[in-house]
Amino acid sequence: MGETGAMRVAASGEDLQAAVELLGVSPAALAPELLDPGARLLVGDGAAAHLRRRWTDEGTTEAVVLHRSTHVTGRDGLLAVASAWGCSQVRDAGTGRVVAVAPPPAGAPLAERFAHLAALAATRVEVAVALARDSGRDRVKADGSWSLAADEAAHAAAAECLAPLGVPVLSEERVDRDVPDAEPWVVLDPLDGTGNFRAGLPPWAFSAALVQHGRPVAGLVVDLSSGRRWAGTAGAGAWRDGVPARVRPGTTLVAPTAPTGRGVLVPSTARRVRVTGCTAVDVCLVADGSAGAWHNLDRGGTHVHDVAGGLAVLAGAGGVALTDDGAPLRLVPDTEVLIRFAAAATADGARELIAAVPR
Repeated sequence: MGETGAMRVAASGEDLQAAVELLGVSPAALAPELLDPGARLLVGDGAAAHLRRRWTDEGTTEAVVLHRSTHVTGRDGLLAVASAWGCSQVRDAGTGRVVAVAPPPAGAPLAERFAHLAALAATRVEVAVALARDSGRDRVKADGSWSLAADEAAHAAAAECLAPLGVPVLSEERVDRDVPDAEPWVVLDPLDGTGNFRAGLPPWAFSAALVQHGRPVAGLVVDLSSGRRWAGTAGAGAWRDGVPARVRPGTTLVAPTAPTGRGVLVPSTARRVRVTGCTAVDVCLVADGSAGAWHNLDRGGTHVHDVAGGLAVLAGAGGVALTDDGAPLRLVPDTEVLIRFAAAATADGARELIAAVPR
């Protein structure tokens, strides 16, 4: 156990002002950190701390406390932030004190253990993908999409990290395992947005989800091009870079890349459409309120590994996902099955989108 003391990631001007007063630094020195995925500004319980994430000489990551108002390095709230960031330890830059980020106990809920290991897996994938870039072992698959050495390296790194959960792990990069009914399973896309990654055009992402009874109960999506992290647990909430996230109705739609020879439809419910080329990130943009909805209703469908992580974040953020016939989406442990659905802030919003898309 760490030291008690509630701290949260700063998310507002009020939080920023509190940190400025406690740390005794200029607002201009801290304001950009609110927008930087590589930084965290923590406040709460009469204390404040300014953290940066960095790589150690051993190739792990640590949360470095650059500024603090008092001794906070071992506080539970700070250690929880470091865990969700995929960090193995916290280091106080002033004193050199190092505190290890301990995993949840063996008897902790499965979703809690998944969240910790998935965050570490994403960190391992960051390294694996970078090392595999330009290795020359890339090929075109039968469906015309790319399979890169980075895909295989990312899978190996993530699967090893998630193995201690003791549940089946399904992946885009492997043949599916049998999953008995009612047994929980993990599904991951080690590198979503492979085409973007190969072109050097952000975003590309790591995505993982814990699924039970057809529902994504916990998930993590990390934009590997920027470091932005979305996490969600059904019934507990969703977070973007440690800040609580909620869906928000809107008229901006995110959509998949159009097939060759076809355009991207702008349904009557939308004023604008954004195409990122990374499905996992797309669904998270709906979850955090950046976009009002997502759909692939006029496409052949997408795979469970592409969307499960984002769907868990969406559920935690209060959003919904409905199939093209208006039923709640249920996931099955089959990475070959194609699914079509609409994701939105509300069920009514999803139904309106479904009705507006010609098929």
